[in-house]
Amino acid sequence: MSRLNVTLEDEEKERCPAAAPHSLPQRLDLDASVYSMETSPSPSSNGANLLSLPWEIVTQIASHLPAQCVINVLPQVCQTLGKVAEDRVMWQLRAQNLSGPRALFPVGSKEDFDWSKACLEMEKLIGCWTGQENRVDREEAEGERQEEAAGGANGEVPLAEGNLEEMQLDVDLNGAAEVGDENVQLQSQNAPDSPHLIESSCTSSPLEHIILPSGHIADVNCVLLLGGTGALCASGSRDRNVNLWDLREGSRGTLTHTLGGRGTISTHRGWVWCLASSGPLLASGSFDSTVRLWDLEAGGAERGLIQCKAAVLCMSCERDMVLAGTHDQKLSIFDTRAADPLVKSLRLHGDAVLCLVSDDQYIISGSKDQTVALFDRRVGKLLQKVQLSSYLLSVCYSGREVWAGDNRGLVHSFSMHNSRLTPISHFNIHRSLVTGVHSTLGTLYTCSSDRTIKVHLPCAPPQTLCTLHHQAGVNGLSVEGGTLAIASGDMNVEVWRPRI
Repeated sequence: MSRLNVTLEDEEKERCPAAAPHSLPQRLDLDASVYSMETSPSPSSNGANLLSLPWEIVTQIASHLPAQCVINVLPQVCQTLGKVAEDRVMWQLRAQNLSGPRALFPVGSKEDFDWSKACLEMEKLIGCWTGQENRVDREEAEGERQEEAAGGANGEVPLAEGNLEEMQLDVDLNGAAEVGDENVQLQSQNAPDSPHLIESSCTSSPLEHIILPSGHIADVNCVLLLGGTGALCASGSRDRNVNLWDLREGSRGTLTHTLGGRGTISTHRGWVWCLASSGPLLASGSFDSTVRLWDLEAGGAERGLIQCKAAVLCMSCERDMVLAGTHDQKLSIFDTRAADPLVKSLRLHGDAVLCLVSDDQYIISGSKDQTVALFDRRVGKLLQKVQLSSYLLSVCYSGREVWAGDNRGLVHSFSMHNSRLTPISHFNIHRSLVTGVHSTLGTLYTCSSDRTIKVHLPCAPPQTLCTLHHQAGVNGLSVEGGTLAIASGDMNVEVWRPRI
């Protein structure tokens, strides 16, 4: 039964099995004259109608309707029902129906929270991804048999659980400053294709899954959707290149550019580790201790170069400003318009800065020293440091909520209110490094080196709608306009997007 296409009574039965023998009016203890009326009474009927019910009951009933119906349909019925969409309590009830009565939603402050937008996003997420989960469950056994057969034929040994962590952090970061001068062992571009994802070929899915044509010859470390609707995609790899893809061209997208300056054979001289953008500006950060700037409006032409003093591990862009976290414990702010771009260099941590997110007021950063720092850009002051028992690898800031993933497979939730970062809880979502997190008011996506991508409702605890199993570790993700892209350890970029 589809969660968004059930009658009020059926949905109530599904949520409350013990109460299933009774109808919604009976459980609301309404007068018999109310619930014995016609199924669709007209305003002129002698019996009671919807508008004769107390407003609290009207909002209770409306909370079981899809958000699109409340916003677009009820106002066309009559002016009174049109006011339901303005009722905050109704939206809170709707959110509770979606996330579950025992879940905390939202995890951040409820002050000025956009409930209707959150419900719309949650319903869209449920409609798109719940079916994907069902297909994955049905074909998981078959996919495992295919993986075993492929592994046996090639003589491959499954990836050990802790190997990726050793490669990605303990080895990579300790030698980060020198990586740009080392030779990278590249795999053959003509290697035969292998199974990537356990998924169904059923065309009835609301999502289309594509693997972008071969463009990298080493692990893809980062991916970034661009253009506001996910029409463009940038990917950065250990082959030292940044590729730019047009997802609108062809059935599988088209590689339009491999970014690079004059006289260069690759985008960077070291592994490309992170990407960030703002408007037409695209920035790529590398283990060669540089941030390179690219102009998307000029077809990816080189716009500038920022020299750092250590490997660049994370970035954020705000208009013409680039923020970079580096292996030498610094968080640097650059103005891309200036001849000398360095504006300020902050030392907020005692170890490498692994992740950061920013807006026009705050910078939130996570470090291998197991702390999270909150910095106020307007007053130039460190407001708070939160000590954790693990270190964060990915972080996302949405409104007044912060979601982050750590090196132990945990996903952390924080509330941002009155310039304070308050830990809410942490949840055991993955079995290894949480390499990517994306959240909005009504969505939460995570990915991990444990070879899974998970889609959740952003409540506490998160309600997981779908788990996608991948053959290789997943190094990062990006979400924009309903499109999801992942960076894969098997040299690929994979995309899930709404069918047109």
